[in-house]
Amino acid sequence: MTQTTLPPTAPLVMGILNVTPDSFSDGGKYTIKDNALRQAEQLIKEGAQILDIGGESTRPNAQPVEEQEELARVMPIIEAVLAEFPILVSVDTYKANVMRAAIQAGVQIINDIAALTETDSLQAVAESPNVTVCLMHKQGTPQTMQINPTYEDVSREVCDYLQARAQACLDAGIAKERIWLDPGFGFGKTPEHNLQLMNRLEQLTALNYPVLIGVSRKSLLGAVLHKPVTERLYGSLALAVLALSKGAKIIRTHDVAATVDIVKTTYAVLQEKTGD
Repeated sequence: MTQTTLPPTAPLVMGILNVTPDSFSDGGKYTIKDNALRQAEQLIKEGAQILDIGGESTRPNAQPVEEQEELARVMPIIEAVLAEFPILVSVDTYKANVMRAAIQAGVQIINDIAALTETDSLQAVAESPNVTVCLMHKQGTPQTMQINPTYEDVSREVCDYLQARAQACLDAGIAKERIWLDPGFGFGKTPEHNLQLMNRLEQLTALNYPVLIGVSRKSLLGAVLHKPVTERLYGSLALAVLALSKGAKIIRTHDVAATVDIVKTTYAVLQEKTGD
């Protein structure tokens, strides 16, 4: 199995491959296997080092998907991508049985919006010693998370939650080098909360776990730019640069080619500054 431990400095780009009919940005485009494989190939050509495959939309107000339906959506795509391309593959799920099926097929990363709090999910990762997990913070569920999200100090509360979830993983026998953190931009947070999180991202990167950032085309950018989803590329890139400058290590994006360029450029500057 391909090692998922990050290099000590260079950031990674994770390309998004949604196989859902209702994803906020590209819903329905890649539900057919041939289309998904062509998109996977394109993302790899553009420089993605990880493909994140998801079968359940987690946009605000998205409806939950039954386990068997999610398995039917993601497993044929996961199996085909792993058979076709030499690339790290992540599955975007919070369900233990989907995790296990994906791991059995060869997936190397579990990207969990519920931070392994759902039934048996912590055990599913703990029993798979070569798999990395990304723990995300959210408040509420996709159905409720944007109904008056409230924090006293959003940055501190996100850091405290993720530190506690990382400790739960350590206690379950998951090695530290297998744990990534994601502050969950847009998941139970107002635009103001999201801006505060980005402004204080060093508080999270100071915990010394690799931090994944997913801001691509999100509603925060709609609130700032007053532009639709299809016109948020430059805002997405600006936030990615800011995140990298504050220590983020993985950028999750729909727009891989442009993101690869800004990651390489930003890293070149940061590397020169630190003398690495």
